[in-house]
Order: sequence, then C-alpha cells, then structure tokens
Amino acid sequence: MALTSTIYVFDIALADSDRGVYEQLALRVARHPSETESYMWTRVLAYCLEYQEGIEFSKGLSDPDEPPIAIRDLTGALQAWIEVGMPDAARVHKAGKAAPRVSVYVHRDPLLLLQQWAGERIHRLEQLALFSIERSLMEDLVRRLERRMRFDLSVSGGVLYLNLGQETLTGALIRHPTSSS
Repeated sequence: MALTSTIYVFDIALADSDRGVYEQLALRVARHPSETESYMWTRVLAYCLEYQEGIEFSKGLSDPDEPPIAIRDLTGALQAWIEVGMPDAARVHKAGKAAPRVSVYVHRDPLLLLQQWAGERIHRLEQLALFSIERSLMEDLVRRLERRMRFDLSVSGGVLYLNLGQETLTGALIRHPTSSS
C-alpha cells in the first residue's frame, strides 16, 4: 500500500521589509512521507522569502524535472528556479541554464553541499544564491509543527521573526558564498 502525502495549511501574514513585500498567504502544502519536517519548513520559508507575483510550488515528486518552487512571468517563462534541500551539481547546473535567477535553500549543513559541488561544473555558480536558516529556529519550528498553523513572518535586516500566538521565534537567514571569487 502506497503512503500518501499529509496536507498542512499555513495562514501567514508576511512582512518582508528587506524587499518591501507585505502579503497575506494561504498555503496548502503536501508533505510526502519521505520528506522531513525541516525540509518542509525550509520549503515554506523559501516560498515566503522569495514571494512575488508568479510564484508557485511544483507538483513535487511527480514532476522531478521542475524546481520545487518556480517564479514565472505572465507568458509562463521561468524567471527564478528555487531549489530546496541538497540538490546535486547536475540539477543546479540545469537550473542555471533554465532560469535567469537560481536560489538554493538548504535544510542541512550548507558546507556539505558546497563540498559535494566542489570541482563540478555548475552554470553561473557565482550568481547562485545559497541560503540557510539558523538551525535553532528550524529546530523550534519543527517542534511546534501542526497541521494547521497561523503565524506572522517578519523579515528585517536578514533576521526572521515568527510570531506564533504569544510566542516569537527568531533566527537569521544566512547567505553563503558559492565561489572563492
């Protein structure tokens, strides 16, 4: 018997003062049984941090050639390829050729990913944006995960502030250099 995805519902008041983005988001996120909670949280936060008109989640494992999160213009042309997790160099190379902008949000140690990519051919690696979210924040979010969540997400100066009821969680969004140049 095949395992099915679990649906999570997130109602998010997004206030990203770093980018001037203020939106109410209602996300229905399918979590595949093979997906960890930290991976799903990274996917949700990446969506918020990249939010703009034309953003969408992919169909997931059923569409492996698509990015986990894509931003398309009104003609359907791919404007940004947003990877989540620990993609291999070949996938990131493909992303660099397919989209003018590529971002990767890791849910594990970014140094492991950079070591995996060392010596590999990756198109426009120097332009790729590699991010991680402070580990203590991710651990706090995993502990508090519920199937239905409502929270405020504020971003200011590269710091994330999540208000969950009476509690505020904070953590940095860290950009990692992808090349020595």
